Amino acid sequence: MTPAAVGLWFDGQTAARLEVGVQPSRDLRGLVIQPVQGSAVVWPLDRLRAVEDPASDRLTLTLLAETQDESPRDPARLVISDAALIAWLRGAAPKLMHRDTRPGTTRKVILRIAGAALAIAIILFVFLPRISDALAENLPLEREVAFGDAVVGQMERLLAAGADIDLTCTSGEGTRALETLRLRLTDGQNLRYPLRLRVFDHPMVNAFAAPGGPVIILRGLLDEADSPDEVAGVLAHEIGHVEARDATRLAFRSAGSAGILSLLLGDASGGFVIALLGDHLLSAAYTREAEAKADAFAHALLARAGISSQGMAAFFDRIDKIDGDLPSYLSTHPASQERAALARAAGTGTTTPALSAQDWQALQSICAG
Repeated sequence: MTPAAVGLWFDGQTAARLEVGVQPSRDLRGLVIQPVQGSAVVWPLDRLRAVEDPASDRLTLTLLAETQDESPRDPARLVISDAALIAWLRGAAPKLMHRDTRPGTTRKVILRIAGAALAIAIILFVFLPRISDALAENLPLEREVAFGDAVVGQMERLLAAGADIDLTCTSGEGTRALETLRLRLTDGQNLRYPLRLRVFDHPMVNAFAAPGGPVIILRGLLDEADSPDEVAGVLAHEIGHVEARDATRLAFRSAGSAGILSLLLGDASGGFVIALLGDHLLSAAYTREAEAKADAFAHALLARAGISSQGMAAFFDRIDKIDGDLPSYLSTHPASQERAALARAAGTGTTTPALSAQDWQALQSICAG
């Protein structure tokens, strides 16, 4: 017979801590708990449950009971430190380590998780895009421009792998050729933003638009292009994103509610929003609809500027053969061959090359000098 032991009793209603005597019942089917004063309580062994306790030299017990919460346990607790009694209980109580839940609890948990997931999905894919679009359209221009400048600075640091290096290519002849191309694309076009073009000395085949008007071309794009018309097509596409304020929308959507507050309160000098947006701009993570609209804008802009969209089509034709990282708008929104066909069909008017042969050579060499 296991001898009586001393335990600590917590009634679950007050902060009282009482020493009690504890021993098996005569029929060995229960645990007798005897306070110093008052009547003994018998807890049936088949209803005893162990409460997880990090201390291996003691055992905390509770009783399976009818409660209103999801875990049907009595609020009272009994703590036993007697090794002999603990060993006996581990062998005699059939469901000592059982974890009890009410019938239907698993279903309730699954439904609650599903409901939470649905709520998050609605916030991410319905409310946040709508809020982001509305805020992007109403963000003051001067704040958007300041934010865009900060984003470009962050992008330069990302591309330079954190080094404090000025990546901007400043060859005199190349800069003049870039300005010629800018004027060719924007002159008389009544654009919402003054277009600001820069070339970064980086081998990635890419270009991106930042909030407020900056458009950055990476040297790898100039190296890969076969003609100035190809570069003009990519720039026209990026101008479409600028005019639609797509980069600003992307900033709001990427940053979430905290970022929205940050932008609205004027934190446009280097907060976490800028760091979040940098990676998205490098991958050009716009929606398919935004990319299609930017393509259509590019076709119309090229036509008004008298530049053939065949160069844009030729560039898309070669996309699959280009090695290295590519922005998603060049490869997947929609398929490059489909986009090449649309660009080819758009170029039916009278056109002249986007740049002279001399200016094109200067632009391609803009990072050399």
